[in-house]
Amino acid sequence: MTQAAKVNGRLPGTLRGWAVDRPGPIARAAPGAGPLVRVERPMPVPGPGQVLVETEACGVCRTDLHLAEGDLPPHREATIPGHEIVGRVVAAGPGATRFALGERIGVAWLRGTCGVCRYCRAGRENLCPSSVYTGWDADGGFADHAVVPEDYAYRLPGDADPAHLAPLLCAGIIGYRALRRSALPRGGRLGIYGFGASAHLAAQVALAEGATVHVLTRSAEARALALELGAASAAGAYDRPPEPLDSAILFAPVGDLVPVALEALDRSGTLAVAGIHLSDIPALDYRRHLFQERDLRSVTSNTRTDGEEFLALAARIGLRVTVTPYPLNEADQALTDLSADHVNGAAVLIP
Repeated sequence: MTQAAKVNGRLPGTLRGWAVDRPGPIARAAPGAGPLVRVERPMPVPGPGQVLVETEACGVCRTDLHLAEGDLPPHREATIPGHEIVGRVVAAGPGATRFALGERIGVAWLRGTCGVCRYCRAGRENLCPSSVYTGWDADGGFADHAVVPEDYAYRLPGDADPAHLAPLLCAGIIGYRALRRSALPRGGRLGIYGFGASAHLAAQVALAEGATVHVLTRSAEARALALELGAASAAGAYDRPPEPLDSAILFAPVGDLVPVALEALDRSGTLAVAGIHLSDIPALDYRRHLFQERDLRSVTSNTRTDGEEFLALAARIGLRVTVTPYPLNEADQALTDLSADHVNGAAVLIP
């Protein structure tokens, strides 16, 4: 019996999407010559413990941009990016029984871990040396279908708008982890540097938990959104917040903002850097930036526990997800707009 014959469900014939061909700056590429190229491939067959998902929506993350532009070294050639996938299960591989055919699930960045290393055993699977990622180590959601391990997928409500669910799967989850890493005390003062997809969700969680939020970002449109969502203030990225901060999160991939954010912290404050890529950090002055027990922390991926906690919290508090939709055939334009900070909230591809 062939592998395809063992699969439960219908297998369509052709997958259509976009792959990273030659990583490079997307803003300077000539029309049609950017790092993303259209691809058509045989439909992938789900293996043991995997499911085939028909994509309903896929969020466009800044990590996808880093992969396309070469800030993240490719792990394989011609990978299809995208790791905020909402879709329906259309086929299941051998032993995959967690989800029913037709059920809606979500696929996020973390795709697999070893389960046995000291990090996995300690509940810190995001630090697993053998971890693999959707849209980096395996094809992701910039396509009409994707194969995913069922153990790393999330069950999603079947009656919600898929475009508004997609950003929760990375922007939301990593923003939630960054918020927790920032050690924000209850009722504390939080500074958020950069205000895109992840930041506008993390800000709402912080506000729901009683924080005062100050947003610092270069985009006037993003500042307006921040105030609309309930931020106490919104100013330029290099401006001083109106009061000392207990915690700060740096979402913008700009190393120059690290000393700026550290200097805005009160005594014992914590800065969490949320991005997978950051430009070079300038030299820090110990007394100005780190003395008085200020902490500087990075944020690395997420655990599945983070994902489950955040998705439950998002449903409970009713997060407002601001999206800019693009048809799947305009994925290259979505990345170009993201690079230029022309996306308000989160960009989402709709097949």
